[in-house]
Amino acid sequence: MLALARSVSTRLVEATASRDSVDGVAALVLFAAAREAAGRSRDEIGGSTVGEVLAEAERRYGEPFAKVLAASKVWRNGQPTSPAEAVSETDEVAVLPPVSGG
Repeated sequence: MLALARSVSTRLVEATASRDSVDGVAALVLFAAAREAAGRSRDEIGGSTVGEVLAEAERRYGEPFAKVLAASKVWRNGQPTSPAEAVSETDEVAVLPPVSGG
């Protein structure tokens, strides 16, 4: 039993190291107009920084999404962020378009 546990543990460490050496994979959460432009509310996108995650999102979702993103706030893990901030598989990047109403 102990040998099996060590084997599973070793494979998990190797898989994590392999994944981390390439890029982080952040959860991208889209609200309001960003959700409409992308056609989904959530995605998993690889990149080592917030900027790389957003660039890949623009590539996937096209010009309508890029226009919304240009006017949006972006947060990482519930805090305002910048494109240079690093991301990992435990991070959540949220795109928050301006809200209008009356």
